Amino acid sequence: MSLEDVFDEPAFVPYLAAGDPDFDSSIEYVEALERGGADIIELGLPFSEPIAEGPTIQQAVVRSLEGGMTPERFFEFVEELDVEVPLVCMTYYNLIYQYGEDGDPPVLPFVERAAEVGLEGFVVPDLPAEEAALLREACDDYGLDLVFIVAPTTKGERLDRIMEQVSGYVYVQARLGVTGARADVSDQTEESLARLEKYDVPKAVGFGISSGEQAADVVAAGADGVIVGSALVDIVAEGHEEDEPTEETAAKLESLARELKEGALAGAQRRPRPEGT
Repeated sequence: MSLEDVFDEPAFVPYLAAGDPDFDSSIEYVEALERGGADIIELGLPFSEPIAEGPTIQQAVVRSLEGGMTPERFFEFVEELDVEVPLVCMTYYNLIYQYGEDGDPPVLPFVERAAEVGLEGFVVPDLPAEEAALLREACDDYGLDLVFIVAPTTKGERLDRIMEQVSGYVYVQARLGVTGARADVSDQTEESLARLEKYDVPKAVGFGISSGEQAADVVAAGADGVIVGSALVDIVAEGHEEDEPTEETAAKLESLARELKEGALAGAQRRPRPEGT
């Protein structure tokens, strides 16, 4: 199944940092998200300088790195997962480039290995569209998607350039700033979705969504899916801090995932119906 195929209905796209807080627990947590209704799962490959991330995910990155996560360990993690939904790697360009710095081009070995273990695409927050040609070409060679993040301020020629490069879905940043769970849905969401309406690619909104009600609001505003990270990572962090049994943390993740998926589906019912239907 391609990433775009997932968006036949409003999609729930959760994020967790692979290996947070340790390899085995993280495997159970990711599999719990699928049981809860995840349609695509974004797996973070930790990088020591995650510039787009707020404190919650930065701390997840630290726990994962301290637990021994590396690019090769990440690929082993993906191979061990028992899930059927598409998996997307979210990481930073330096890791992709350094993995195959002796390759020609250097990004090719990482993409080849990703395809080998069954990944379906990448989100690379620090890769400008203007510099994405090498990775775009490598992804095309191996049938992988390249997802870009569009901020509320992205407009004009820059937006067009991003949308020429994107495939799978576009990650619509709901608000300015860094990642983190919020109590409200940004009023910038509808404006961003309206600006992207002319582009024929699924639009998944992230940054700040933490409840089923918020997921419903975002889909009702026109999103094709919701991306949720910090609210889920918070559950992992609390379980780790309280030395909670892995299965209890996994059950909480599954419960919130189900709420978010149901919220996304409910939001579709609130969209205005076309005239004559």
